[in-house]
Amino acid sequence: MRQTTFAKPAEVERTWYVVDGTGKTLGRLATEVASVLRGKNKPTYTPNVDCGDFVIVINADKIELTGNKLDTKKYYNHSGYAGGLRTRTARTMKENYTVEWVEKAIYGMLPHTKLGDVMRKHLFVYTGNEHPHAAQKPVELEIKG
Repeated sequence: MRQTTFAKPAEVERTWYVVDGTGKTLGRLATEVASVLRGKNKPTYTPNVDCGDFVIVINADKIELTGNKLDTKKYYNHSGYAGGLRTRTARTMKENYTVEWVEKAIYGMLPHTKLGDVMRKHLFVYTGNEHPHAAQKPVELEIKG
């Protein structure tokens, strides 16, 4: 008789991955990174346990969008006050708020729950080629597209 095994939080082994964003498309990169953050690439994946890994994204300023999205795609944020709607284009986000731009794409693909809040803390995005996580010995994660 077969049994389904469920991962327990104490038994989860986490690895560190580094992703180079040079020439990658934002959406394709975000789906792969979100999958690794959730732990869906592991055979011990359990939906109600944080079994994901740590991900470092470098060269976020070299991530691209296809088509005409830089000028047509809009990002909205509201302060909660009357007239507090702020609208920015993807071009503005990429040029001035690169880290938040990439994080927003990846965060949207994670669960919007307390478990998702824990997964979000495992993501680190940097605009340049350098990152301060060399001591963790991150492994290169190859992403297509």
